[in-house]
Amino acid sequence: MPHSKYEHLVTEMNAGVGWRNLADDGLSRDPTRDVEITAVDCRVLGGNFPWNLVTVETDAGVRGYGEAFAGPVSEHVEFLENGLVGENPYDVERLTEHMTQMLSGLAGGEGYSQAAVSGIETALWDAVGKLTGLPVYQLLGGKFRDSVAIYCDCHAGEHLGEGGDDPHETYDPAVYADVAEAVVGEGFDALKFDLDVAPGDTDTATRRLTNAAVQHKVDIVDAIRERIGVEPTLAFDFHWSFTVETALRLARKLEPYDLAWIEDPVPPESADAHRRVTAGTTTPILAGENLVRTEGFLPFFEAGAIDIAAPDIQKCGGLSEFRKIATVADAYDVPITPHNVASPLGTMASVHACATVPNAFALEYHARDVDWWDDLHAGGPLIEDGEITVPERPGLGIDLDIGEVNDRLAAGEEPLEAEG
Repeated sequence: MPHSKYEHLVTEMNAGVGWRNLADDGLSRDPTRDVEITAVDCRVLGGNFPWNLVTVETDAGVRGYGEAFAGPVSEHVEFLENGLVGENPYDVERLTEHMTQMLSGLAGGEGYSQAAVSGIETALWDAVGKLTGLPVYQLLGGKFRDSVAIYCDCHAGEHLGEGGDDPHETYDPAVYADVAEAVVGEGFDALKFDLDVAPGDTDTATRRLTNAAVQHKVDIVDAIRERIGVEPTLAFDFHWSFTVETALRLARKLEPYDLAWIEDPVPPESADAHRRVTAGTTTPILAGENLVRTEGFLPFFEAGAIDIAAPDIQKCGGLSEFRKIATVADAYDVPITPHNVASPLGTMASVHACATVPNAFALEYHARDVDWWDDLHAGGPLIEDGEITVPERPGLGIDLDIGEVNDRLAAGEEPLEAEG
């Protein structure tokens, strides 16, 4: 009986791309590093997003943990497990390329399946760190900083106050200002809000805004700036909602407010559309959470389409791929602030990655409304005074509370056994 419905396709047909087989074919190494992967699995936690917890088990009794971006990752992990069992976890780079190769017939080098690659790759680094006694940032080449600045995503609308029949009441500028003041009081000096809100009677299919809708958004920004002053870093997310024309109308009206960036003003498919927005406003334009691998970012860098890049480390291809993206970004003088909607596990993985590149200036935190976020791990809060310290302990340097993890599993998920 096959271990998996994909076993024949992956192990005997090499995922249908048999010529470029990157599986271990007798590679030699010191016997002390003769370790094999015995299982790869994924469980979903019911956070404010479905958090995909990926585990890599080894015959050395060491388990590596990673996190993949929210979505249907488990099926991809099951597919890839067939090509990973029996492999040596120390060969992280080869195995990452092996996974992308196995997925290539499924457009895996471009699409969502890179989230599964990202989660597994992170778990491999965690396992190797534990096996060697080194923190992941050290395995990746060392660090530029001892801590990573965190900016707080504060959401919008119902996340802020009581909704009403009038969207202008649901998205009351004064409520935004109240939340901004509270977040700054919690120790954050950088924050972001959603601004793709309050459509009113706008025909959203057109992706255009009425003058009244534009003014409402300006009123939100004005209320926040008036309340918190000019010193805190302030940004707004458009969630790729608008046309170039509408994005520019709004961006130009926001120029007096000294925003750190406007995020995803137009749909992610077109570098040229982003270039037109970026060229048409003095407000910095950020994008990248919907792009994967260096090849996805390169057209945006080459076209001068964005001022700031925001790869999602749980989606873009993993820690090493993030470093490649950051290196190319740096060559084009583009700074990095990764998108992050992860649990503490994925957040800590992103902290390690951000510490290893010169141009990562901040990392997103997207779980202020999840009061049990820090319960998922041992020790105190990860975020202190608006930053996370880069761990010195082996691997990712975060100990999950397995009991709490199991209490937070999504419906139908199998409990995770304690290690050992």
